[in-house]
Amino acid sequence: MRAIVTVIGQDRTGIVAGVSTRLSELDVNIIDISQTIMDGFFTMNMVVEIEATEHFMEVKTNLEALGESLKVDIKIMNEAIFEAMHQL
Repeated sequence: MRAIVTVIGQDRTGIVAGVSTRLSELDVNIIDISQTIMDGFFTMNMVVEIEATEHFMEVKTNLEALGESLKVDIKIMNEAIFEAMHQL
């Protein structure tokens, strides 16, 4: 399954490394990535691929915990739900 990951927070060193390393540890493939800094705030959007749908909740929980340790907000959403919301 594919999913959308968003990361938002104060800009500082190690955010991209932390998130990409954790995704790798969870066997999640980064398909596309976009990042920018807006007025001191770091923002990153990723399209990722998760091998098994049942693995999604583990990835979500793990990323939320990582966000707390990195002091950023990390959200993940199933791409199918994201697309359905934007077709209404």
